[in-house]
Amino acid sequence: MNNDGQKYRMICTLTFGDIYGQIIVWLGVIFLTLATTLALWSSTRQIYALATVGIVLVLSLPFLLFAFVTTLLNHIEFLPLEDDLKSRKVEPAKRTASQVN
Repeated sequence: MNNDGQKYRMICTLTFGDIYGQIIVWLGVIFLTLATTLALWSSTRQIYALATVGIVLVLSLPFLLFAFVTTLLNHIEFLPLEDDLKSRKVEPAKRTASQVN
C-alpha cells in the first residue's frame, strides 16, 4: 500500500431538500398511527392502541434512520488537497491579441 501522505478535504453537500421527502413520509406515518390509536382507544382496547403505537415506531424508525444515513453518505465527497507549492503557484496571465502587438 502506497502511503504518500495525500491529504483530503471532506465536503458534505447535504441540504434540507434532500431529506425533506423522507421527513414528510415519516410524519404521515406518525399521524396515521395517532389516528389509529385514537380510533382504538376505549376502556377495553387501550392495550391495542398502545401496542399499535409501539409497533409502528419500532418498525418505522430503522427504515427512517437507514434512509437518512444512506442519503447523508451519498452527499459526502472527499477531494484531494493540492500540495502547497502547486496551490501557491500563480499561472501567468494569458495575453490577448491586443497585448501582443
